[in-house]
Amino acid sequence: MRHPFISKKYWKDKTTAMGNVDELAKLYDNVIDLSLGDPDQTTHSDIIDFAFSEAHKGHTKYTDFRGDPELREEIASYYKATFDVYIDDKEIMVSTSACLGMYLALEAILDDGDEVIIHAPYFTPYYQQIELAGGVPVELNTFETDGFQINKEHLESIITKRTKAIIINSPNNPTGAVFDQETLENISALAIKYDIVIISDEIYGAYTYKKPFISLITFESIRDRLIVLNSFSKDFTMTGWRIGNIIAPDFIIKTCQLINENVVFTAPSISQRAAIYALRHRHEIQPPTITLYKERVRVAYDCIQSIPWMDVLEPEGTFYLFINIKKTGFNSEKISKLILEHAQVLTIPGNAFGTCGEGYIRVACTVDEEILKEAFTRISNIKL
Repeated sequence: MRHPFISKKYWKDKTTAMGNVDELAKLYDNVIDLSLGDPDQTTHSDIIDFAFSEAHKGHTKYTDFRGDPELREEIASYYKATFDVYIDDKEIMVSTSACLGMYLALEAILDDGDEVIIHAPYFTPYYQQIELAGGVPVELNTFETDGFQINKEHLESIITKRTKAIIINSPNNPTGAVFDQETLENISALAIKYDIVIISDEIYGAYTYKKPFISLITFESIRDRLIVLNSFSKDFTMTGWRIGNIIAPDFIIKTCQLINENVVFTAPSISQRAAIYALRHRHEIQPPTITLYKERVRVAYDCIQSIPWMDVLEPEGTFYLFINIKKTGFNSEKISKLILEHAQVLTIPGNAFGTCGEGYIRVACTVDEEILKEAFTRISNIKL
């Protein structure tokens, strides 16, 4: 939007297909929304009840600048119990969502002009977050034929003297790919060889279906250059609570804290108390939710098999499916538009996730199984 009161860096319209979905959903009645990854499930009632009681006890004020000490302790305990990794308290910061955590991390490490590699297809906000922090995004294409795994030679070929960091997202939004041990070892070796920071977005760590999730936190050799982002949004269906955390070397955490004091000061105190309960009771709270979404993803996957112009890899993780629509001969935005117009099903064009996302659409399996079946029945009836 060009206006003298608006910063010139925002004059160029950077709206993406992801950003347009809210308005598109309002154009039709009876829309089935498979666009945004906001689970339809309400946060577990025990978490809500605990947070409510904690508010009455007085947890309505600012917390410690790095987060509630009790929550930091629970985060450290989680990593010890789950990955047998010791995290020092000074290496932990609670953030107002993993999205903000990503921005704080980028702002902490980047100088103007530093390059950040992001493997595409990628979570849409990464690109502009890098630019907001003064960096230059560099896309590393991955491909369906490789299971959307990162190719070591391709990665090394785009590293330059300006490369400061690489963002890793596994399990991946939008493709659902889960990086294997070899892929992570290759990334780690290159990070050491070229002195690169690794930012690992692991917010879907609970959602793996075919092989176990491997956290980069278990790679001791890169702990001095590793930033791990996590969130309670998807693992505990707490999207609206806006609570996450950063694990990083203490000098990076200290810098993130200083930046955060000028942005939101501290994460919401009530949300932090809710997160404490969620972590402590994860073994009871998480399994039913994970099973539910795994079943939904499988239902959607099975439905796609009967639509001749759609192909999709067998799901590995997350609750997204990245559907190949290249047989139609149309581009992603055209197909997404046709599906909305003729089936009243809202999807996101693959090119919203990077140039190599062209030829795909993403669906989020965040609605009831019967609604998913109805959505794909409608789509199957479209005459292309």
